[in-house]
Order: sequence, then structure tokens, then C-alpha cells
Amino acid sequence: MIQHLVSARRYTRRQAMRLKVWWRSRGGDPARTPAGASIPFLCNLCGAPNEGTLAALSREALTCTHCGSNVRFRAMGYLVTREVVGRPMPLPDLPLRKDISGIGLSDAPAYARPLADKFSYENTFYHTEPRLDIADIDGARAGRYDFIIASDVFEHVAPPVARAFANARRLLKPGGKLIFTVPFTLENDTIEHYPELYDWSLAEHEGNWTLTNRTRDGRQQTFTDLVFHGGPGSTLEMRLFSRAALEREFREAGFARVRIAAEPYLPFGIHWPEPWSVPMVAYADA
Repeated sequence: MIQHLVSARRYTRRQAMRLKVWWRSRGGDPARTPAGASIPFLCNLCGAPNEGTLAALSREALTCTHCGSNVRFRAMGYLVTREVVGRPMPLPDLPLRKDISGIGLSDAPAYARPLADKFSYENTFYHTEPRLDIADIDGARAGRYDFIIASDVFEHVAPPVARAFANARRLLKPGGKLIFTVPFTLENDTIEHYPELYDWSLAEHEGNWTLTNRTRDGRQQTFTDLVFHGGPGSTLEMRLFSRAALEREFREAGFARVRIAAEPYLPFGIHWPEPWSVPMVAYADA
């Protein structure tokens, strides 16, 4: 057992040294990285050294061999430290900042746990305690948070989704940041799958799901070929956003500005090969 621990520590030290040498010689520019080259990176969530190719560093592929994080998860930790603390840092190396308050909307444990260790951060859920429904927030939470993380959540909010953006703005302190992802396209507008959703229910029969809806004016609607994320019955896709529509939603909700946070950060294994479905940061007025 002791020999295994010694070997693991030696491997970690070798990988960390390799990481430093590699980044000093090449920097973090994907354009300077040869196709198929093995890229060493540090998982900024758990601190484990890893390596992979640019092709392997896709949005959802689990690429940390220790905590199982993907690019999207690591980007949440990277953006919290960059936007809220002021510089990118691995979360294990971050000093305690319990003066900074944050809230997550069904955040993945890979980044929710280290965030809770470092900040006054609470992860919340729609279906279990601690509960938070972003479409109908408790007014006592308004203006309490320096940052919010909503990663692949708003595509599941029942229409009208504008109230979720407005409530996210209400939750933030002046100068607060919303760190945000959803799947989105580069089309002109969002595609709402169920624009007249009102009194609705889901039913399953032999593995096939059906949504039945009664509109406000009493019409009955039935939908099949539903799209679920993370398991049928829990996370129904309500819409496919467009980037242009998202930017409009942020402006109309009262955010001062929004930026597309598609910058790579290869030291943490963060790379966005496509211009869609990348993170965004929305800023409340200072």
C-alpha cells in the first residue's frame, strides 16, 4: 500500500513538472498545438494532472481521470476565479473567500464541492432541498449573491423563459456575475418546442414519452418525440436557444452587458472548437 502511494506521488510530481515545462515552451494557444499532440493540463477542480489531445477536449467528454470533469465543468471553475476573484486559479490552491457568496442551479458535484469549500456557496435544486425554482424565486434571496452558476439549466425552464433571466438578475448583488451555459445555435432566434405550455403533464408507455398540454384558451395539444437531458421524466428540453436571442434576453432582463466566454485555457484543459454552446458571462450593474 505504501509503495503504491509513493509511486502515485512520484507520478504526480513528474506530470506537474512536465506540465510546467510544456506551457513555458508553448503557451496556451491551440493554434500552436500540432494536430494529435498530447497536451498536459491540470484539472482546476481537483488539482489532478492529466493529458489529452485537442480533439479529446470536447464540451461533454469526461477528460479528468481523477474527478471525471469535462470541459464545461472546468470552465465553470475557471470563470468563477477569473471573473469573481480576478485571475484563473485551480480551486484547490484558492485561499478561503467566505466573504464571496454564490449560488448554483443543480451544479455538478465536480465543481460544486470545491466551490463550497472556498466560498459561501450553496448548490440548489428544482426537485429537492435546498430548493430554488429560478422561474419563481423567494424574494428573501434577492440581491444576495456575488455570482450565480446556471450551467445547462435554462433550456429546461417552462415558458416563458424570460422570467428566469429576470430572476437571475434579481438574485445578484450590484456588480454580480451570472456564469451561464446552454446549448445554443447561431440562428436568428430560439426555437420554442412548446410555446403555449400551460396545464401539462408527461406520460410514459413502453419507453415512449408523451407530453399532453391544455392551452390557456382550452385547446388540447399532444407532443411526442420529446428530448430529455440526463434521463426521461426529469429534464425535458423546452427549447433550443440561439446566441442572438440569448443576448436579447440578458439585455431585457436588465444585465448591463454580456460577453461570450469562448476563450481557450489549455493549462486547465479548456478548449472550445466550435462557436456554439460556449459559456457566457452576464454582468449586473456595479
